[in-house]
Amino acid sequence: MTIDADARTLPGERVAHYDLLGRRDTDYYAVFADIPDADRAVWDRAKAFADEVGTRMQNEWDAATYPVELVQRMGELELFTDGIEHPELPHTSPLAAGLVNMEVSRHDGSLATALAVQGGLALRTLALFGSPEQQRRWLKPLADGTVLGAFALTEPDHGSDSVSLETTATRTADGWSLSGTKKWIGNGASGGITFVWARVDDDGADDHGKVRCFLVEQDTPGYSGTVITGKVSLRGIHQAHIAMDDMRLPDDAVLPGSHTFKDASRVLYATRSGVAWSALGHATACYEIARTYSTERLQFGKPLAAFQMVQERLAQMLDELTAMQLYCRRLADLETTGGLRPTQASLAKYHNTRAARRVASIARDLLGGNGILLENGVMQHLADIEAIHTYEGTESVQALLLGRDITGMSAFV
Repeated sequence: MTIDADARTLPGERVAHYDLLGRRDTDYYAVFADIPDADRAVWDRAKAFADEVGTRMQNEWDAATYPVELVQRMGELELFTDGIEHPELPHTSPLAAGLVNMEVSRHDGSLATALAVQGGLALRTLALFGSPEQQRRWLKPLADGTVLGAFALTEPDHGSDSVSLETTATRTADGWSLSGTKKWIGNGASGGITFVWARVDDDGADDHGKVRCFLVEQDTPGYSGTVITGKVSLRGIHQAHIAMDDMRLPDDAVLPGSHTFKDASRVLYATRSGVAWSALGHATACYEIARTYSTERLQFGKPLAAFQMVQERLAQMLDELTAMQLYCRRLADLETTGGLRPTQASLAKYHNTRAARRVASIARDLLGGNGILLENGVMQHLADIEAIHTYEGTESVQALLLGRDITGMSAFV
């Protein structure tokens, strides 16, 4: 904290500023004490990146500007590979990928979303389904951040029911014509490439009515990406509303490994684990901010931390945080051995985003009026958690996936 030098002449403001944003490495159960050296080295690169960025993202968030050079910097530090197995990419284990996601989220949710879009969604889609030629041209530029990538699945009318997407891909004499709209697409108006999921319209063809993925350069005629304004969450990344009107693509624009909506789901299942880690990062920041503030803030002649009610709140937050850490560590272990089931990722996402909401809410309340100041971090995290609670499958969708798994009966309508 910073003591006001003029406190004796201007009573009432002994503390001019609280230094709350530093890393405290909270790990009450030593969940991350035995991280292998290779994974810790990747984690340390993410920490160094966060320290390098400092408080810059508060200003970017406030102004709703997207510093793409910081996304490119993450690429330079090889933070995008997200546990993807590919001979042309540096290997990052599921645990290391999770720790990177957690650390970047602890620092800033917009950059964490850029990390998830660039690596977890775009790069993974290309690595899983792209042709050798598509991969030769685009894999390295996506991995090092010199080209920004977008994953376009969600539509204005189809969020939770994205399986019902209406964007169409019609075969033409020399390729494809795509028409439709997409919404909430990170990097969708940033001048790079977009992986567009569309339903094939070609009567008599084997893939008629199936959902396939198309690689689209954003300067293609007929492609229009407009940055969505007015957001009060994830303000430091641009997300786009995309319109495609008879957008003509060559025959080889389709990713040959994509055949059905299940392929899109395969990508989403993988990134769902990342959302659980991201929620953990946000919650860690909120808990550490609240704990530090409670030891520095004096009320009624003593630190807030000396009051019973405050200690109980801190204990509640630590309870939530430790459970989130245990979920994430086990998630990484299961993924490493190939034993992770999609619904296990759903349970981790379901638990952790809900828990992060609770932790952030307690932290905001504990900071009182100072809790709404951007400089103190909590309010930004609280707002950003609202977005991750929704994307990659809402709370209701995750609950229905879990309900179907544990009962054997589908309640989807």
